[in-house]
Amino acid sequence: MTELKCREKYTLDGDKEERESQHEPDVQTTKPVKTEEDEVTSGRNGAGKQQKDEGEVKEEDAQHKEEESKTPESPVKRSTRSSAGFFQRLVRVFFGYLAAVACGILYAAHLSAYHDRKFWFSTRQELEREITFQGGSGLYYYYYKQMLTATPFHRGVYELMMDNRTVAGQTINAVVRLSLYPELITSFIYRFTGSEEFVEPIYFYIGAVFGLQAICVSALFVCSWVMSGTWVAGMLAVSWYVINRPDTTKVDYAIPLRDNWALPYFSCQVAALTGFLTNNISSATELFCYLTMSATTFTFLLVWEHSHYVLFLQGLCLFFLDAFDLLPSRKMAEIHMVYVSALLLAFFSQFQNAALLSSPLVSLLIGTWVARNYQQKMKTGPFLSRVMKLFVYFHLVFTTGITFSYLVKKVVQGDESDFFLKFLEVKFGLNTTTDFITNFLLCQESFQVPAQDLFLRLTQASVLPFYLLVLTVCLLSTLQTIYRRLSGLPMKTNLKLEDGRIGEHPEVIYHVFHTLIFGGLALLFDGMKYLWTPYVCMFTAFGVCSPELWMTVFRWLKLKSIHPVVLSLILSTAVPTIIGFSLWREYCPRVLGELSEVQEFYDPDKVELISWIKSQAPAAAVFAGSPQLLGTVKLCSGATVTSLPLYTDIKLLRRTEDTYQVYAMRSAEDIYKILTSQKANYVIVEESICNELSVNKGCRIKDLLDISNGHVVYDKGEVYSFSKHGRFCQEIKMNYSPYTNYFTRVFWNRSYHVYKVNSVISFQY
Repeated sequence: MTELKCREKYTLDGDKEERESQHEPDVQTTKPVKTEEDEVTSGRNGAGKQQKDEGEVKEEDAQHKEEESKTPESPVKRSTRSSAGFFQRLVRVFFGYLAAVACGILYAAHLSAYHDRKFWFSTRQELEREITFQGGSGLYYYYYKQMLTATPFHRGVYELMMDNRTVAGQTINAVVRLSLYPELITSFIYRFTGSEEFVEPIYFYIGAVFGLQAICVSALFVCSWVMSGTWVAGMLAVSWYVINRPDTTKVDYAIPLRDNWALPYFSCQVAALTGFLTNNISSATELFCYLTMSATTFTFLLVWEHSHYVLFLQGLCLFFLDAFDLLPSRKMAEIHMVYVSALLLAFFSQFQNAALLSSPLVSLLIGTWVARNYQQKMKTGPFLSRVMKLFVYFHLVFTTGITFSYLVKKVVQGDESDFFLKFLEVKFGLNTTTDFITNFLLCQESFQVPAQDLFLRLTQASVLPFYLLVLTVCLLSTLQTIYRRLSGLPMKTNLKLEDGRIGEHPEVIYHVFHTLIFGGLALLFDGMKYLWTPYVCMFTAFGVCSPELWMTVFRWLKLKSIHPVVLSLILSTAVPTIIGFSLWREYCPRVLGELSEVQEFYDPDKVELISWIKSQAPAAAVFAGSPQLLGTVKLCSGATVTSLPLYTDIKLLRRTEDTYQVYAMRSAEDIYKILTSQKANYVIVEESICNELSVNKGCRIKDLLDISNGHVVYDKGEVYSFSKHGRFCQEIKMNYSPYTNYFTRVFWNRSYHVYKVNSVISFQY
């Protein structure tokens, strides 16, 4: 019996050696080969040796494996294995990027079809098409049209830099004031590529915006794919993004807005930053991510006036990574170089824009640079010592940054630099004010607290519950990592699935801080949801598709009944499959149904008003009115206006306040003086503002004006408006003196009344 066992063992060993010799012809074994006689002899005489202790057997097996690992591998086998691995990675990357591009193209096609169906865009006349740019956003398209007719092109750029035909009585640099770089680039491409022979200017313009939305979706796809390791996560992220489109983008109703041009670049920058933060990437991939991050950061700063605030929040997330020693110092230094170079290029490209010098991003970079000399000394010592040093480091950075910002604002911007701080004080209830501009901005939908409908929609789409689950797991794992770093333990760079430490990946930690900061602001400002919600979709998709996240949970639970690695792989496949199937079943008919719904956006009163202005008003006439309406007037007629729908310029906001006085309880003489000081020839009174009915009564324009003008009376718990003059917009319709002395009605319909500001006052009694 012993001899038979030994023969079987010899046969198996011989077959194994034969197979190894076939695959490794160049490797000569140093292990002595036993003959059959030796095997039999050892089997007969050493029967007791076969009954070794189990621990010794395991020890020998371990030694045998260690020896095998030290055995030099054949170059042929190594090259074959590397070639096969490279080919597999190439195929996986190819199909992943193909899926990302396909998702972007399909989304852009859906947006185009939905936009055409909603506004009947292809069947409208040019004037009616332009009116569909809502919320005053059409103002930007006006400059695009102007650049298409400029001869030569550089002459048109110069006229925009010295523009005296937009705001009455002012010469402005419209390129910087309105961030018109997208229009300059788009018009340049349209003119010098000969596209006028193939596509109309307006279709080329909106096509460029829809193309950027496709890039945005593809960037979210790639970002989720890089973090999870599977492009199934990218598909799920795109699905959630499309389903929650009203909360992820404004492109549905206001195409030319700066947000729609800028946020796709920010999505690409975040995707490149995610790849750059990832451990164990090749030098070529790291260089590609670095260059992409540099280009997109500069472009993002160039096309949106609020971009430096967004980058400040991102820089704050990276600052926390660096402070807790969760990121290599080399990478943090390179990211700072990206910020500095992008800020310098944007500063000179925007004609020495002072707003960039006083931005919080510059202050953060200055504070970090000053404190960097003490940073390494603060990352040593026991736990309590490191925590105390960390607070000192925070204090040093923020004190230096705030001091620098204060000095720059005093030198550059003067007294108007305090407006933003006053606005925040009123927003958070630390102060009250009767100032019209502050209360007017607080009443804008973007600055109000989001309604509960937002969270209800996210819950119905199943993204919010899974987001809270993923965020909780990643946050707890991140806190564990921070505690280990403060305790002096090193971070592992070669993490395996069995480790179950999702919070030790720098890119995951960054997105945890990212979603917490942006999410906290989204709870305060409704407009921040367009920055937060897309990354909620991406972050949630990464989490449910990541085996490491499930493995982290199983490590905490100390699961032993089922192998945790196998179960995590199963769940990371099964859960997204179930979610994807449920979303496809419930929301796919809805998304496709949007293309078949009969919708119509048509404003005949506004079309009639613009037609009258173009045909009856003098070419040099100046119009006063609400900024949203004046944006449309400027777009469709090219007439000079008194203010613009731009809420980042205090001077323009003050002109807007003066124009809005036509809805206050002011005398005809007061309104006449205001309009003549703005060189207005016509004033447009809107019925929707004059007789506005709103649930939020305190945010009506006339209520804000009454508060600002001191016309509000508080009597026994009742609040009402009182003045010796009637409300101008209502009294002027009576056509009696003294209103007819100063103004003459020249046009009216159900929604608009246009009055000419008399150049010569005729007193009639």
